[in-house]
Amino acid sequence: MANPLIGIFRVKELRERIVFTIIMLILFRLGAVLPIPGINIRELNAYFMSQQNSGSAIVDYLDFFAGGAFSNFSVFMLGIMPYISMSIIMQLLLIVFPRLKKLSQEEGGRKKIQSYQRIGTVGVCLIQSFAVTQYAQTISRSVNNLLSIPIIPFTLLAMLTVTTGTMFLMWIGEQITRRGIGNGISLLIFAGIVARLPQAVWELVGRVRNGDLNLVFVIVVFVMFVAVIALVVFEQQGQRKIPVHYAKRVVGRRMYGAQSTYIPFKINPSGVIPVIFASSILTFPLQIASTIGGNFAWLATVSRALSPQGILYNILYILLIVFFAYFYTQVSLNPIEIAKNIRENGGSIPGIRTERIEEYLTKILNRIVLPGSLYLAVIAVLPTIIQRFFNFPSSISYLMGGTSLLILVGVDLDTMSQIEALLKMHHHEGLTKRGHIRGRNL
Repeated sequence: MANPLIGIFRVKELRERIVFTIIMLILFRLGAVLPIPGINIRELNAYFMSQQNSGSAIVDYLDFFAGGAFSNFSVFMLGIMPYISMSIIMQLLLIVFPRLKKLSQEEGGRKKIQSYQRIGTVGVCLIQSFAVTQYAQTISRSVNNLLSIPIIPFTLLAMLTVTTGTMFLMWIGEQITRRGIGNGISLLIFAGIVARLPQAVWELVGRVRNGDLNLVFVIVVFVMFVAVIALVVFEQQGQRKIPVHYAKRVVGRRMYGAQSTYIPFKINPSGVIPVIFASSILTFPLQIASTIGGNFAWLATVSRALSPQGILYNILYILLIVFFAYFYTQVSLNPIEIAKNIRENGGSIPGIRTERIEEYLTKILNRIVLPGSLYLAVIAVLPTIIQRFFNFPSSISYLMGGTSLLILVGVDLDTMSQIEALLKMHHHEGLTKRGHIRGRNL
């Protein structure tokens, strides 16, 4: 019982949750290699192999977020990104329209908001799936026998299949959150990134053998990779503790004595969400522009301007990360509501007047969020730096920094914290002998 890994499988509830999560992730990976009807997968693979040497950065970028499903033209080729995009749109609508905000706070209103979000996800999937069919038609002009059925039936069938695949992924994510371990949506993204690791490592080894990459540069980048992981873990676990003192109060016939506690403000309160949101916002127009760009000249120009290695893309990426860091922090940690709860419970912050608690908390959050968001932005553009200065392949550079690194570390910490909580609930030792793993809400 001293070994925490053995303790995980001794607890029945935890064992069942882990097994269920593994089964769902296996279904996800099976769907990632199952092509949509009407596609000749051999001709498609031959086409992408011929394009590999010329460097199709946009396809590699979209394929990265889909866990390799985009280049396979599989039923899960859109991944879970349409759902995340609709989540962002719904969060913005709640701020713009007070009626929706009021509805979300009513009893049963949250379920209605979720139903609206699912309907909106279907609309986003239909738009992106239509763009995918146009991209397939563009490829078919240079590849013979790519489409085995006529264009119109293929378009309708592909839109239906890909939309259904994304909705099924959304259902899998909800089931993992409810009956499995960890956050389902985040674990699906995590699994897609991890699935790309073996192929990326093999490609890196091949380039070193062929002399395309200097071994010294590879070692330097890997040392940088380990250092960045350590810094990410340190940053995700860092906290600013705001002390709060509560005076004596009478509840019923009992008198509760004065007590001191603190409010834990994390250095990065929003976790990896700003990076995921920014990636999703940029991926949506990028996918439309890159897939339909062959038919419209202006869309082709937009596709080239929004190249993941381009300056414009990275500037927009940084700005969106900073924006969503502030936006999500204000949604999840509202200083006005926190100050109201402190006052209603007879609490106070030492050295701060009661009527200025909101101003003080807002000032602290702004000081924390700005460096945290800039740190996220630096990590997010790290793949571009690695690819440009060290000539690394995109499959490796995307995995060694940016969104992938933050998601891998963040989801791992979150899942470990849930496992540790369940172990301690069943009177087992945690995963770590010292300290406590603090998870994040993804």
